[in-house]
Order: sequence, then C-alpha cells, then structure tokens
Amino acid sequence: MAKSKSKPKHIAIAGNIGAGKTTLTQMLAKHYKWIPHFEDVDHNPYLMDFYEDMPRWSFNLQIYFCTAA
Repeated sequence: MAKSKSKPKHIAIAGNIGAGKTTLTQMLAKHYKWIPHFEDVDHNPYLMDFYEDMPRWSFNLQIYFCTAA
C-alpha cells in the first residue's frame, strides 16, 4: 500500500498583546516538532512606542494591525 504524503497544516493563534501567543506557539512547536512562524515585529512602526506608552499608542497599533497586509 502506497504511503500518502500528508498535507501541511496551518494553525493561527490570535489574542491580545501579552496573552501568551508566543509561549503557546513555542510549546506546541516543541511538542509536535513543528516549525513555528511568527509575525514580523521588526518592521512594525508602533510596537516599541506601544510598550513605552500603551494608552498613547494602542489605537495607532490597532489601526496598523487592521491595515497591514
């Protein structure tokens, strides 16, 4: 009997900042021996400002998330 090649699977994890998405992703990847893929944070123009002053930059960051492709 021929061995069928399994199709790649995609699991997306969404949640608020600080909710544990990265930790969960790392735990799942380790357990299932998956390769995790993370969102690019190096080119986010608001992320560092957000962590410095959340009330000031939260709206800008959310608009960026909604419009970034």
